[in-house]
Order: sequence, then structure tokens, then C-alpha cells
Amino acid sequence: MKRLPLARLLGMIAFFSCNATIAQTTVSSIARRHSIHYDKPAPSFFEGALLGNGAMGVVVCTRPDAVVLYFGHNNVWDIRIAEQHREALGNFTSVFSKVKNISGNLPHLTDDPWYNEYVRMAGDNYSKPYPRPFPCGSVILGFDRRKMELTGHSLDISNGRCTVKLLTANKKELHLQLFTNMQQDELYLQLTDASGRQHPNIFNRIKLLPDPSTPAEFPQRTETEELTAGILSFRQVLPATAPGQQSTNGAVSRAFSTTIKVNGALFKKDRINWSGNPEPMARLEAALSPGAPFSAVVQLTEGPEEKVPPGIPDIPAPTSSRLQQVAATNEQLWKTFWSASSVQLDDPFLEQTWYRNLYFLNCATKEGVSCPGIFANWSYNNIGTAWHGDYHMNYNTQQPFWATFTSNHLEKNLPYVSLAEFLLPVSRKWAHDYYELPGAYFPHSAYPVAMTMNPYPLPDWGWEICETPWTVQGLWWHYLYSGDTSFLRQRAYEPIKAAVEFLVAYMKREDAHAAPRWQDGKHHIFPSVPPELYGLRPGFQYNYDCTADLSLTRFIFKAFSQATILLGTTRQEQDLLKDIQWLLEHFPEYPVASSAEYGNVLVAVPGEHSQVVYNVPNPLFSVFPGEDHGLHSPADTFTLLKNTYRNQLNEGGNDLVFINMQAARIGQLDLEVFKRHINYCLLPNGTAADRVLQTMGRYGDQSDFGYMDHMGIWFENFALPAVINECLLQSYNGTIRLFPNWPANKDASFSTLRAAGAFLVSATRQQGRITSIKILSEKGNDLRLLLPSARGASITRNGKSQRITGNLLELKTTKQELISIVPL
Repeated sequence: MKRLPLARLLGMIAFFSCNATIAQTTVSSIARRHSIHYDKPAPSFFEGALLGNGAMGVVVCTRPDAVVLYFGHNNVWDIRIAEQHREALGNFTSVFSKVKNISGNLPHLTDDPWYNEYVRMAGDNYSKPYPRPFPCGSVILGFDRRKMELTGHSLDISNGRCTVKLLTANKKELHLQLFTNMQQDELYLQLTDASGRQHPNIFNRIKLLPDPSTPAEFPQRTETEELTAGILSFRQVLPATAPGQQSTNGAVSRAFSTTIKVNGALFKKDRINWSGNPEPMARLEAALSPGAPFSAVVQLTEGPEEKVPPGIPDIPAPTSSRLQQVAATNEQLWKTFWSASSVQLDDPFLEQTWYRNLYFLNCATKEGVSCPGIFANWSYNNIGTAWHGDYHMNYNTQQPFWATFTSNHLEKNLPYVSLAEFLLPVSRKWAHDYYELPGAYFPHSAYPVAMTMNPYPLPDWGWEICETPWTVQGLWWHYLYSGDTSFLRQRAYEPIKAAVEFLVAYMKREDAHAAPRWQDGKHHIFPSVPPELYGLRPGFQYNYDCTADLSLTRFIFKAFSQATILLGTTRQEQDLLKDIQWLLEHFPEYPVASSAEYGNVLVAVPGEHSQVVYNVPNPLFSVFPGEDHGLHSPADTFTLLKNTYRNQLNEGGNDLVFINMQAARIGQLDLEVFKRHINYCLLPNGTAADRVLQTMGRYGDQSDFGYMDHMGIWFENFALPAVINECLLQSYNGTIRLFPNWPANKDASFSTLRAAGAFLVSATRQQGRITSIKILSEKGNDLRLLLPSARGASITRNGKSQRITGNLLELKTTKQELISIVPL
């Protein structure tokens, strides 16, 4: 066995002992402190405990007479898709030409009869209720309220175990333990006493319900009961085409089955209905025998139709040994997940926010499964189907994955990477067929089903240019934070290049630089639409050089240029690189307007006034996600950024993470205001919904400010840990900054947060002073770190210490080198 050198071993001990408190307490136990407790029945979908294994999701709801379990899955969708009007859509050149000829004096483009009809036709496919996530049914475990009272539930986020609390008539506390198998799509249930010992069954009925939103035109589901074996099951086929349609995308029908097996026989019995007459139990409903200990397993099987045959699938028996085995494996998997990084904050609410949302993220997504849509893997009836529950590529889809980079959970970004790869062929096709340009134009909306055309080809949000660089940005970040050149070469390079090819060609069009409207020698991004604002306007007012387009295009141009150097492809890409360089030299400036109170401020588009109420926080895109501006910016630019943040008006709904991320990046986030914002959006299950903040934008005085609360579980807001991370550590431009937005009067420690350049950073701040810093250089990249003061620091490397002065530390590191820094 190879032995580590003593110096390296001592360095590792120091590194993993960076925070004394964390060294004495496992990260799992810190997470356990933030478990979710509910001291009454939780009958609503949005009160129930959320469980999941990254593929299957389960909502555990509790009624005064039953426990109700709702099942969903990231892979289970109504995969029908409408792809009509392909010829009638024409191409970009023809539509653009017609729009140019519409009078710029009209209040709205839809006042033009041709345009109004075109938009109606172009939106026809998206107006269908499919594709959408398809709920996988629910299970009801009922009991006699005269003998049993349900008092609440708790969810231990350290290991994903939910405990439903019951009280017998003689005041004995019982627990129904529930947990998902983190490796297979199974949910396990076991009834115990308060000490964890198995307890005889107290449930008097069990019922398996297919989802009530199942379309009548779907193939008849098959329902199976094997009562002596304790099994209820149903199978549902998800057809590839709607009735009367022929497949245009080559898709094959899919299917799923939901099966429950209890550890004993089931039987049928009569019950009294509301009129006082006996009636038999329904199909897929049965009674349970008392006496034997209760345990059960619910299994979800999904895939192509032929892979999910009729009948009962193989299902494990819910034996005590099986439950113990799965629970033990789960415990280890969760410990591994929590060991990736940790925070300890002198702010219980922010610490709670960090741990709970990483728990939800782990439940909602994992590699090898379809990337979650807007509402992830929790659904029932029409919950989770708003906007098709699809991929919106102008922040909703990207946002949850922002948390994966600095939180050191790069594995959780891989479903997004797979999504970008999945979208690449249809995006190339749309660029070629519709725009008649090279590369790939990534769509505004998309689905995890086979597509041969843009699902949302309307010339409003469907003409947003920012979504193309935005879609591939997360692939570059994955490389930047991992330092993995194999990933860059094999998975990131081609999608990024395709996006760049399209953007270059789009900006080189004559209409974008040589048309009569341009007299400045610049190449413009025209036409386009700022995210969630204006749409297409008569005369193309507000439809060029959007801040979102400029910042993200500049970002991906620079990223691709760096990628060619890293991979040695500069010679073969020299023509494309010359175009990039030319465009960057002739690039438009960010639009600015004057505010009476704050002076000059950034705005979303040229010609816009300074008091616009935004939906998506457009003016500070150059800060985030564009990363062109930030704490590194010169003083005059930084003043502009601060003034813009103070001036900006946002209506809410799309900014809980977004605008607070921007504020943290420039050190302007008021953590108390941030906490109140989170609290305003919190639902009883611990997740944060999207909520309206103000009128004067798209909302009026009679708007329901909470109308999005019950649309579904808002996957995008699981990125809240990313905001907290940016308050503790920033590295977006290659220079590591510690505690850049953390108040001096609050202590904080973090362990192995990930920085750009593939550095794992740990640090402690006590009484306003950074007391220790530990850095692991995974790839041996050059390290740049801002120190707290010009007094410098004491640095220990390979067992040797040295003292440096100045507040900028620059080091050449080696792979897996451990560096210990004590600021002076």
C-alpha cells in the first residue's frame, strides 16, 4: 500500500479540520437540525413532506383519517406533441420582412390582421395540453378515527426519512416511517412504536388511485389485484400520438405501472356509504388484516411500452431485512451527499435555507434521468402542468443548476448537460431550416420528448436571442468549476461552438449592421426580445441590443475563445475566432438611461426609461449571469451597478433567486431583506414559491399575489443556496473573494465550497475576522486569492510555511495540493 508523505498527510488533516465545529459534528447532523416538522394533519399537496430519489418524487400528505401518497417521475410524461403548420410558419426572412412592413405607429403588432393571425397559428401547437408531466397515481392508507388520531409529521432532511405521527385511543404514540430507495424507484413504509420497534397494523384500508387527469382518449389502463399476495397494481400506456394523428417524430409509446405490496394478505369488505347502505370496496381498494406488523413497498416502473408489460412487475417483499438494507444504503448515500460541502452560519434561517434546498435538489434530479421541468418530479392531477411543466430556457430551466457549482455538487448539473445535448439536433435544424444560418438556435420552450421543430416559434418570446448562449452557459461553467478538459472536449465544446456559430452569423447579417437604421459601425443583436418584457413591438422598438443578449453573447464568445486555446483547436477555428474578435471590437454598449434619483442606470434595452417594472431582473444581466461586471469592475462602473440595483423595480415571480444573486455579486445584498423575501415565498412544505411583489408592471390591484403558489413545486428556487454561497465565496473572474457579502457582526464557516479553477475552499470568519483558510487545488491551476488586508498571511504548503505581504495572493499550484492560509 502506498503511503502519503507526512507533509501531505498533515495537510489533509488540517484541510478537513478547517472548521473546529464541523470537525466535531458531522454535516449530516447539521442538516438534521433543519428537519421539517408539522404538528397537525397536512391534507394539502403543498403541506405534505417531499421525498424523492432524483427520479421518482413522492408527496406525503396526511388527513385526519388517512395518509395519502402522491407519485410523480421525471421520466413520466404525456409525450404527445403537436407539430403542425410547419410550412405555414415560413422562415425567419419571410416573417421578418413582413413585420418590417407593418406600420410603426400601431399600438400593438397584433392590431395588424396578418400578424394577429400568424401569431395565433404559430401558437397553436403550444396551446395543446400536451406534452406535460404525467402523475403516476396515489396511494391512500386509511384508519378508523375512533381508534387513531393523526397528530403531524416530521421530515429528516439528513437522510430523507419521513415520520408520520399517530396517537392511539389509549395515548400510545405510533410512527409510520417512509423513505424512498435512493437507487431504485421504490417507496418503503413501516409502522413502529415511538422506540422504533415494529408494530401491528392499524390501517383498515388501502387504495391505489390512477390520476384523475388521465385523458379519456388514452388506452384503457390495466388494473390488477392479487389480494392473497397483498398486491394492487395498475399500468397506463402513454401514447406517442394524439387520436387521428400520425407520428412525425418517430416516438414510440411509453408506459408506467404503480404497484403496492403489503406484508400480508388483503381482502374485500363492504362499507357503509353516505346514504347508509352497504357497498363493496372499489377496484384497487382492499382491507388489511390487523395483528401482523405493517410494512409495505410502492414500486414505480416506467419506460417504453414494450419494457413495461401488462401484469404485476417483479416487486420486492417489504421484509424487515429489506427495509433495513435499503435504509442503511440510503443513510450512506445521504452522508456522501452532505459531505460534499457544508456551511455553519450565525444565522439559523439562512443556514436552514441552505440545507433544506440542497435536500430538495437531491430529491429532484440526478444523472441518467430526464432533466426536471419547471415543477420537477412532484405532480398530481393538474398540479405541475402549468406552461406544460416544460423547459423555459430564459432562466427557469437554468436557475436550479446554479446551486450545483459552488455547492460542490457538479454531479447534479449533469442532467442539465444532457438536456443541452438532447436539444442540440432540433436546435441545429431550426437554425438551418428557419433562420437559414449555421450553428444552433436553442428554443424558448422545449420538452423531454422527440421534437423535429421549435415547439414555440412565435415571433415574440420565440425570437429571444439570449436563450441560445444561455442554454450552453452551464456547460462552460461545468468546465470552469471542475477543470475537467475531457468534459470540455467531449460534452461542452460542440454545443458551445454551435451556439457561437449561430450568434456570429446572426450578428453579421446585413440587417444587424448595415441597414439604414444603423449609423454607428457596430454589429447589433437585432431583432430580439428582452426576457419576459415587451415581446415584439411595432417598428422594433425595444427589440435590439437587449442587455441579456449582449452580456450572454459576450460571455459565450469569450468562453469559446478560451476553449479553443485549452483544447488546441485555435488553428482549425481561426475563421470563427476572427469573426468573434471583429464582433467584440464592434460590439454595442450596454443601454443606459437617466434616473432622477440615482443618476445613470443600466436598463434592459436602448431607448427604455429608468422606471420600468421588470419581471425578470434585466438591467443587471451584465453582473449575473453575464459575469462581465462585478466586484472587480472599475469604480465608475461599480457606481453604475450600485445605482442600477437601487433603482431597479421588479414585480416578483421570477426574482427570488435571480435578483438576490445579482445583489450578492456586487456586495449589495441586505441579508435581512433577503430573508424576509424568502419567508414571504415559503410554503408549508419548506419550499419557496414564486410570488408577486408589486403592481405597475404586468399585475394590477386585483391580481392574486400568490397565484403561482399552487401551480406546483418550484424547482427553480432550489437554487437559493447559490445566493448564500456568493455571500461567502466568489470566484467568477478567477480571483477568489472570501465573505464578500457577509456582515461583520455575524460569524460564518464553510467547508469545501467550489471555486472557479477547480479549487475547494474552506474558511472561517469569527468576530469580523477571517481566522483560517484551507484550499485544495484539484487540477493544479494558478490560484489568485484576495486576502483580508495588506498585512498578508502565513501560508503552509507541503509542510513548509512562509509569510507574504499584500492583499493579493498569487500561487502556482500542483494537482491535489493542500494549502493552509492564516491571515495576519
